[in-house]
Amino acid sequence: MTERPAQRTPNRQLAALIAEAGFSNAGLARRVDQLGLEHGLDLRYDKTSVTRWLRGQQPRGTTPALIAEVFTRRLGRRLTAQDLGLDACAPVYAGLEFASTPEEAVDIVSGLWRKDSGSHAELRKIAFTPAGLVVPSRDWLIGRADEKVARGEPPAARIPAQGRAALRSPAEPGVPSLPRQRGQAERGPGQRVTAGDIAALRSVGELFRTLDDAYGGGHARQALVRYLEHECEPMLRGTYGEQTGRRLFAAAADLTRLAGWTSYDIAAHGLAQRYFVQALRLAQAAGDRTYGAYVLVTMSRQAVYLGHGREAVQLARVAQQGVGTSAPPVVQALLHSSEARGHGVLGEVRACTAALVRAERALETARPGDDVPHWAKFFDEAQLADEFGHCHRDLQQFRAAAQHAERSLQLRAPSYARSRLFCRVVLATARLGLGELDQACQLAAEAAGQAAEMRSVRAVEYVRDFERRLEPYKDAAPVRNYRDKVAALG
Repeated sequence: MTERPAQRTPNRQLAALIAEAGFSNAGLARRVDQLGLEHGLDLRYDKTSVTRWLRGQQPRGTTPALIAEVFTRRLGRRLTAQDLGLDACAPVYAGLEFASTPEEAVDIVSGLWRKDSGSHAELRKIAFTPAGLVVPSRDWLIGRADEKVARGEPPAARIPAQGRAALRSPAEPGVPSLPRQRGQAERGPGQRVTAGDIAALRSVGELFRTLDDAYGGGHARQALVRYLEHECEPMLRGTYGEQTGRRLFAAAADLTRLAGWTSYDIAAHGLAQRYFVQALRLAQAAGDRTYGAYVLVTMSRQAVYLGHGREAVQLARVAQQGVGTSAPPVVQALLHSSEARGHGVLGEVRACTAALVRAERALETARPGDDVPHWAKFFDEAQLADEFGHCHRDLQQFRAAAQHAERSLQLRAPSYARSRLFCRVVLATARLGLGELDQACQLAAEAAGQAAEMRSVRAVEYVRDFERRLEPYKDAAPVRNYRDKVAALG
C-alpha cells in the first residue's frame, strides 16, 4: 500500500485508542485487513503499517474509514477518522455507518447513490457482513428522532460539485418516465421543497414497488438509483421546514429501503445491507419509529435468506422492542412472523411456533378501519399463510407447509408474481417431502418458467434449491421430464 509522506507529529489520538482497545499493532492491522475483505478490498497491512500511522503517516483512500469502523466495533461507540487523528475520507467503502446527524446521513447515503449509479461494478460485489448489523440496530434502538431537520439555504461548500439533472440518460426499456412537478425546472440544491415534491417521491416509490413485485429487482433498479441521485439528493440538500423535512426524510427512507430490496433481489447482498442501514438512519431523522422497525424486518429477511438465523431473530426482536405495543396489529404480525422465520432457519420448533401464533393473533385483531401504513398493506392473510409455509418447510413439517402454501396461492393477488413464485416452490418442496414427486416437479417447472421471465436472482435460487433436493430422485421419470422442460426454457 502506498502511503503519503510521513508527518513530523506522532498520532497520539490513535495511540490512545489502540491502548484503550487493547490492540497490538499486528492485531489492529489484521482487523483492518479482515474488514477490508468483507468489503472486497485486498489491503495487506501489517504491524509496520500501524507503526507508520502512529508516527504520523496518513493511510490513503478508504482505509481511515475502515480503521474507524474497527474501533467503533471494538469500543461500542461511533468513531470517525478525525477521532483517530486521520484524514477524513468520503464514507464510500461502507455505508454501514449510523450517522450522528441528519446532515451526515445525507452525505453518506448520497455518496452511496452516486457510486451505485455509476460504473462501480465492484460495489455490487461487496460481501454481506453479519457483524455490520450490530451497531446500526443498537444505535437505532437507543436513539431518538433528531431534534432538528429543517434546512435553510445551504452553504456553498455543501453544494455538490457536479450539477444535477433528473435522469438525463434515456429511460430503460419498459420503465415509464418518472414524475416531476408540472412546470418545474430541474431541481438544484437550495431550492424549496414542496408538498408536491414529496408526493412525487411517494408516487415513484409505488411505481418501482409494482415493477419489483411483478418483474424482479433487476428490472429497474438502476433507474431507481439514478432517481435517488438526481432528484432525491437535491431535495434533501434543499430548503424545508420541520414538518416538510420529516416527511421528506420518510420518503427518502422508503426509496432507499426499496433500492436495498432490489439490490438484495439481484444478490448484491453487501450493497443491499448498506442501503438498509442508511434507510434505518433516514427513518430516524423522519421520526418514524414504526418504519424503522420495518427496515429492521427487511434486514432480518435478508439474514434469513443468507442463513444467518440468529441475527435474523435478533433484528426482529430489536424491531419489536423499538415500537413496543404502539404499532398497528398488522405491523405487529409482520414483526412476529419475521422472528418466526429466523427460528425456522435455526430449526427451533417451539420458538418458531410461538412466534407464528403471536403473528396470527395480532392479525386477527386487525380491523378494516385501522390506520395501516402504506408499506404494511401487503401483509394480509395471504402473506401470513406464506410465512407459515416457509417456516414449516424449514422445519421439515411438509404437510403443514403444503396446506399453508396452497392457501397463500389461493389468496395472493396475481400482481405479486415473485411472491407467488416463491410460494409455489415452497409448495413443490413440501410435495417432494411428502413423496409426491409428480406434483412437485410440475409445480417447480411452472416456477422455473416464471423465474426465466424475471430479473431476480432470488427467484432463480429458489428453483435451484428445489433442484438440489431432487438429486436423490435424479433417475426417476418425473425428474427427467422436469429437467427437459427447464432445458427448453433456454
